[in-house]
Amino acid sequence: MSEYQKSKLNRVKRGANRATYDVEKINNILDAGFIGYVSYNFQGKAISIPMAYGRNGNKIYLHGSQANRMLTALLDVKEMSMTVMHLDALVLARSGFHHSVNYRSATLFGKAKNVEDTTEKMAGLKCFMEHMMPGRWDGVREMNEEEFDRTLVVEMEIETASAKIRDVGVSDEPEDIGLPIWAGLMPLKQVAKYPIADKDVSKGMEIPKHVLDYYNKNK
Repeated sequence: MSEYQKSKLNRVKRGANRATYDVEKINNILDAGFIGYVSYNFQGKAISIPMAYGRNGNKIYLHGSQANRMLTALLDVKEMSMTVMHLDALVLARSGFHHSVNYRSATLFGKAKNVEDTTEKMAGLKCFMEHMMPGRWDGVREMNEEEFDRTLVVEMEIETASAKIRDVGVSDEPEDIGLPIWAGLMPLKQVAKYPIADKDVSKGMEIPKHVLDYYNKNK
């Protein structure tokens, strides 16, 4: 499948010219991030909170405690939605009306499943950690049985999705172009700073290669 089929659920109505349903482009947006905004209903109240995630193919993995009210609420209804967004630039126009932002956002819809099989659950946790930082899974101690049992892993199988992307410059009114007002883009980027060792790390211990690789790639 190269594109998600459009439906009432995922079709972008406002700014449809910026919409894409291309699976690869949506996956690229997901892979460029680590935090998604998950919405759920708790006791009749709509709540949305940021959650770290991992992606493997068309599956998203979330994790938390067995008592996590958001995850248990999602499992009760067996479906969920998540949005990931990257802010790329402030668009500074000649009028307040035309100020905007450049961004990449993807909204996912799918089924929520409690991952109970031991092998699948461990794979979901590895996916989560490797999405955070490639190589980290093999750089830490193994999870013990108590930690494993206390952890809830929720798998979201992406059934449909859509994305919106704005990556253009200022769109001013023709009559405003000649005004003596500066207009343009303020590009924004999230970067990694040099790793800071925990105070209890042994003096002289080298920073692991996978940590430095991440830093060098994202600085």
